[in-house]
Amino acid sequence: MMRRLALAAGAALALMGGAADAGTVAVTAERLLDVRTGKYIEKPMVVITDGKITAVGSQTSMTVPAGTEIIDLPGLTLLPGLIDMHVHLDSSPIYGGFSGLSYTDGFWTVVAVRNAELTLSAGFTTVRNVGSDRWNDVAVSQAIEQGFAVGPRIVPAAYAMSATGGHCDSTYLPPSANVTAAGVADGPDEARKKVRWLKKYGAKAIKICATGGVFSNDAVGVQQMTVEEIRAVTSDAHMAEMKVAAHAHGPEGIRASIAGGVDTIEHASLVDDEGIRMAVKAGTYFGMDIYNTEYTQAEGPKNGVRESELKKDRDIAEAQRQNFCKAVKAGVKQIYSTDAGIYPHGDNAKQFKIMVRYCATPLQAIQSATINAADALGQSGEVGEVKAGAWGDLIAVQGDPLADVTVLESVKFVMKGGEVVRRP
Repeated sequence: MMRRLALAAGAALALMGGAADAGTVAVTAERLLDVRTGKYIEKPMVVITDGKITAVGSQTSMTVPAGTEIIDLPGLTLLPGLIDMHVHLDSSPIYGGFSGLSYTDGFWTVVAVRNAELTLSAGFTTVRNVGSDRWNDVAVSQAIEQGFAVGPRIVPAAYAMSATGGHCDSTYLPPSANVTAAGVADGPDEARKKVRWLKKYGAKAIKICATGGVFSNDAVGVQQMTVEEIRAVTSDAHMAEMKVAAHAHGPEGIRASIAGGVDTIEHASLVDDEGIRMAVKAGTYFGMDIYNTEYTQAEGPKNGVRESELKKDRDIAEAQRQNFCKAVKAGVKQIYSTDAGIYPHGDNAKQFKIMVRYCATPLQAIQSATINAADALGQSGEVGEVKAGAWGDLIAVQGDPLADVTVLESVKFVMKGGEVVRRP
């Protein structure tokens, strides 16, 4: 047994490529976007030692120790690694409706490994996985940390919490199957216990389903959790230093979630003026997935998505986008939440242009995927910004993302923790 453990440890270290002692590397480029101010640093140099940024400045004023590896990116613009706050790594949009039932349970873990790699290559160095079966997101996160897989930093929520028969319960099968989703909890006491169970087995965040949804057998906006249940979740989660995300489409469920103390509202499709006012006052973030409807309507029918689900998606799509505009203008804090898995992983950056089309400035859109997301994760100063003390997570693009945000769809360079993932 000890010999097998030693061999396994040696294999992990070999796969990590010495990540525990990465040394010092300096990255230079044409310019660096300061995502807090929206200003550029011309001819920047970013120095990274053992995975963390140690210095940021100008190439003309900085020196590095002899032997330091220099990665020069002429003509490119540097930004911090991007953050997607709403992904489902163990989901693929090509399996819609009942088609996913054709595959064995472990299939989806392998799917998650591939999707993690695609996401990182697209420039998203951190993601929050809000809802996963069989602890897939916890497993893939551990595999990445140990060097057995390639992907972003994952903040896993594991099973999404739901009321019985709610959006995140199992609603596709008949009563004879007698299937209840593992995240189901009814009443405040069950809710508290479920939070503790999720934390016990590796969840780093909590996701609740406060209303119905598009891809389930219920009305998209109907409230499904009480304020008392939501407050029980948030009180226990916050005590454990975990953030809470609430899937909430309808106005009643959105207001109940804010009143219950959640940290982020996901979707927020049918939010009303009172919900927007409450979010501004409470400082609650909105993560509004306003891109994925384009994929669902174009590709959903051939992927097996049911007409009832396609209709719900059509019914709320434009309302969600208009409400995103209202929320931005009202000052609701925004995070970058795409619901990747409803559309193909790796296309995460396609939402930036839709955010700009519906009222956000390019800088606001970029901030939603950097400093805002880092704050909502409770990781300000660690990710989402190029500054001393943060992880050495960098991307580079050709062009000016403040003039054309679509350049973020084609990243040329990706670095995670000082390790190059993608080169021009």
